[in-house]
Order: sequence, then structure tokens, then C-alpha cells
Amino acid sequence: MAKEAIGQPDAMFCMDSGAFDYEQLWITSSLRGITIIDLTVEGCASGYHSGEVGGIIPETFRIIRTLLDRCDDSATGQICEEMRVEVPAAKLAEAKFMAEKCGDDMFKKYKMNEGVKCMGEDDIVNMYLNNVW
Repeated sequence: MAKEAIGQPDAMFCMDSGAFDYEQLWITSSLRGITIIDLTVEGCASGYHSGEVGGIIPETFRIIRTLLDRCDDSATGQICEEMRVEVPAAKLAEAKFMAEKCGDDMFKKYKMNEGVKCMGEDDIVNMYLNNVW
């Protein structure tokens, strides 16, 4: 439908990403994806009150947590070893550049609740990679 009005574009720009500053043009080189899972966990063939089966039948929430722990470490947020890939040299160089340019502004710009600490504050290069890779 829009092809008749637009024709054959030479380029397309999506202006829906962030920029570090207004001093230069920034290009988003990666966007994190999303995974949607429709998961049903059932321990019994019919419904029972938790007061009747608590401590007898495995808690479905515990089973879900165990399944999720196979994907990432709930204590650190790090993805499991089996799902990791080697970061390409260009992405690592980009991360080092951005870490040097941003410094701790990468995380200090956010208003955190008392007692909450950003993940990886001691390694800004890795923090950047965790955010974009």
C-alpha cells in the first residue's frame, strides 16, 4: 500500500533509540531482543488447596524458578555458560570506547532506591556489553 507513495527507499532510519550526547550523530549498532514464553507448570492432575498439599506436592513456583535458573543465575543476572557466545572484536572495541567516554555516568544517571546497586559497577565495559549485547 505505502510502496506506491514511498517508492523504493535508499535508506531507512528508525529514530527510536538513545544517544549519548548531542555533539555528534549516534548509530545504534545492536538492540536487545525479547523472548515471550507461555509456560504452564502443573504438579497435580486437578486443583488442590495449598493448605492441603503444601509440603507434599512440589511448589510450581519453585519448579519455574529452577527452570529459569537453567537460563541465567538469579543471584548475578549472568546468562548460563551454555548460552554465551564470544563477543566479536568490533563489539568489544565499541564497549571499551563507550566505557571510556561515559565513565560511571553510564549508571550514576539513574535514581536508585536506597540499598539498590547497579549490576557490574566495577566493570563499565562489561556493563555496557550486558546492556547492548
